[in-house]
Amino acid sequence: MSTSSGTPESWISSFCSLLGHEYFAEVSEEFIEDDFNLTGLQSQVAMYKEALEMILDVEPEDDEDEEEEEDEEEDESIEGADRMRQSERRNHSRVASDLSVIESSAEMLYGLIHQRFICSRAGIQQMSEKYELGHFGVCPRSYCEQARTLPVGLSDIPGEDTVKLFCPSCLDVYVPPNSRFQTVDGAFFGRTFGALFLLTFPEYDLTKRGADVLAGARVTEDEKEQMLNGMYVCNIAPGLGGTKIYHPRIYGFRVSEVARSGPRMKWLRGKPDDMSELDEARRFAEDNPDSEDEDEASMNLNGRPMHRLRPRRRQGQGGSPMAVEMNGAESGL
Repeated sequence: MSTSSGTPESWISSFCSLLGHEYFAEVSEEFIEDDFNLTGLQSQVAMYKEALEMILDVEPEDDEDEEEEEDEEEDESIEGADRMRQSERRNHSRVASDLSVIESSAEMLYGLIHQRFICSRAGIQQMSEKYELGHFGVCPRSYCEQARTLPVGLSDIPGEDTVKLFCPSCLDVYVPPNSRFQTVDGAFFGRTFGALFLLTFPEYDLTKRGADVLAGARVTEDEKEQMLNGMYVCNIAPGLGGTKIYHPRIYGFRVSEVARSGPRMKWLRGKPDDMSELDEARRFAEDNPDSEDEDEASMNLNGRPMHRLRPRRRQGQGGSPMAVEMNGAESGL
């Protein structure tokens, strides 16, 4: 394949430009050439070496051609030339049959590499650019008001499930609306990417819609002061809560939960009106005021109190506590 400028198009670019592969990022060749990033993939992909050469557009070494050249030098007779033509036909038919297998192996290998690449610094930055442009679509739920979604997998093992769309507004996953995405393996995105993306880019304002999204809306300075457990309060499931739950009605009257057709498990979409109720550190400090007088050794890295574990008791010792040395090893009694 070649581009409009006449330069040949790489295998990676042509693979990502196929219909249904819009979710994929273009993995850099430097990332693929690093053997550390490919650890463990050789046992998962058939014809690994050939597939890797196809992805990197490397011409495979053909030892048979060298042997044929030597045969030509040794035997210049007509019979030798006929045998060479017959061997070329057999090699061509064998290569044609193996090409489809190598192609499928290359797609599998690239997908597994892609799962690791989008969790790296360069890969997640590339996915953030696609996220800002809305390449991954929006949530089909009405109360999410077209919040942008992220492609995720429900399994890291290939062949178990197809790619799904994770909505950070309602914290749920959905099947892609277009059928061309329903053949993409979810393992090519994995279970890590969605949550890691939100932790890497917490400044994205998930409440913005429409033109604000295209402008790359970020959390304002006033909202940055309102943080809860390391996240901005405005980005904690903005599509959930009492006003974001559908209540079935008949002639204007709300259907009771006791009714046969009533709503079920509304707590799955619930969210407290006062988000400070989710601040577990503050609630613990209020319920345990004496814990503030503890020394620094009983505090973790975030300045929160840690629960002390009771010493284990040795069996058959009448309940006496087990003596432990400073290095954590048991000491003889």
